Amino acid sequence: MQDAYIVSALRTPIGKKKGSLSEVHPADLGASVLSETFEKIDIDPALVEDVIFGCVDTVGPQAGDIARTCWLAAGLPEHVPGTTVDRQCGSSQ
Repeated sequence: MQDAYIVSALRTPIGKKKGSLSEVHPADLGASVLSETFEKIDIDPALVEDVIFGCVDTVGPQAGDIARTCWLAAGLPEHVPGTTVDRQCGSSQ
């Protein structure tokens, strides 16, 4: 088994229906978190082997693999796969 490392932990803001974030695409929110992460840590994004996001409800604009979509929206290396965990309320913790 390979070792896994958590190098940073950030989250997107919590919004309300029709609130100030309602016009922001979920991929753009996630991309901003990834961009900020790589500003804070000294790791080449090309060395990342996988990106994992938790998502409360993978429907609408955040359907599919939102982790990978956010990674690409942040302009990070295309070879890195993404995994989205949908565990309802537990995913947002």
